[in-house]
Amino acid sequence: SGDTIEVRDFGRGIPEQAMGRIFEPFYMADKSRSKKAGGSGLGLALVKRIANAHDAELIIESNIEKGTTVWVRF
Repeated sequence: SGDTIEVRDFGRGIPEQAMGRIFEPFYMADKSRSKKAGGSGLGLALVKRIANAHDAELIIESNIEKGTTVWVRF
């Protein structure tokens, strides 16, 4: 077994219907929040590319109103 990086937040979570698109560049699951938060929709797209470049496994678990956890396993 290798190393694992875990990042967790306690925000709104990612809706189930958006999970299939979260790695697309510029995609934002919560459009109403994007301008206020200053996001560009590149975060998870970049994480996916970096994980792939290192042959790492990327796992995301999200619960509405409870938050999201992202694991990168090398």
